[in-house]
Amino acid sequence: MSSRPGCRRACAPSSTGACAGFGAICGSSLATAATMGQVALPELKRYKYSGALATGALAAGGTLGILIPPSVPLVIYAVLTQESIGKLFMAAVLPGIIAMLGYMLVIRIIVTLKPEAGPAGPHVPLAEKLRSIASVFPVALIFLVVIIGIYGGWANPTEAASIGAAACGILAVVSGGMRFEGVKDSILGAAEATAMIFLVLLGADMLNTGLALTQMPAELANWVKDSGLSPLLVLTAILLIYVFLGCVMDALAMILLTIPIFYPVVMGLEFWDLSQADKSIWFGILVLMVVEIGLVHPPVGMNIYIINRLAKDVPLSDTFKGVMPFLASDLMRIVLLMFFPVITLYLVRTFGG
Repeated sequence: MSSRPGCRRACAPSSTGACAGFGAICGSSLATAATMGQVALPELKRYKYSGALATGALAAGGTLGILIPPSVPLVIYAVLTQESIGKLFMAAVLPGIIAMLGYMLVIRIIVTLKPEAGPAGPHVPLAEKLRSIASVFPVALIFLVVIIGIYGGWANPTEAASIGAAACGILAVVSGGMRFEGVKDSILGAAEATAMIFLVLLGADMLNTGLALTQMPAELANWVKDSGLSPLLVLTAILLIYVFLGCVMDALAMILLTIPIFYPVVMGLEFWDLSQADKSIWFGILVLMVVEIGLVHPPVGMNIYIINRLAKDVPLSDTFKGVMPFLASDLMRIVLLMFFPVITLYLVRTFGG
């Protein structure tokens, strides 16, 4: 390995950026982790990254699949709360970018303190970098068409998703990466995921009906409002509950089962003089941020198990150790967004109308 000043330790940060890019056209954390793990792990091994850093970075980077719009959990949150999907997507952009930059900073700190964890690779000429960027231009173009279509009002999220899915399918066929077996597997996978989501939604609708009949969420909201507890203390307790639920439940189940209960509580409290509409969007992004922690913290941490299964030579304990610094970054980001809602709401207020 070259040790010239021009060398870079950019493989892991690049993988994190790639996770963000893939999440922008995927919307699923598990799919992002599985796909980027297959693509990036061999390269990280080739550059002799430590097993803990390589798997930890990819497991954490996979969570960007639900942070960077479009995001499946945000769509479910919008359905449950009757919130605007487009505004939620817009609100998630800056927090998602902050998450990506935070993960890159964590990697930089780790390789600075422990150079052997991420050895420097050879300097890559500018021309080769430009060729690499050009090769992903079609994917970036699809992302821009989908996002600009939603935010520009040219298409609703469903129409934009259809355009994006069709464009990705055409690109896969043209590039030679999709054949009949791939098409069949894609259709079956989509059918299974759709059936699962609809069954969960049916169950959630039944739960919501029961909660509405018992008036339990409204009574709980009134009790919290009259208890004299600090609104920030109540919000912190709710977010901690999500962290603990992440030990035993997946992200979708957490949102479906808890939002009908916690949402009325939060909407009945005052935070930073926010309007009801701003509060709804801000809380949705906070919930999304905390829910993604459940994908990478023990003992469930689905992203960790997916990445560790791909990296067969890395002990599971090393992967859990490797993801801990990224969890610290997550905690700092949640505190930042909780005390400075303007970060979440800036794009919505500027472009959301």
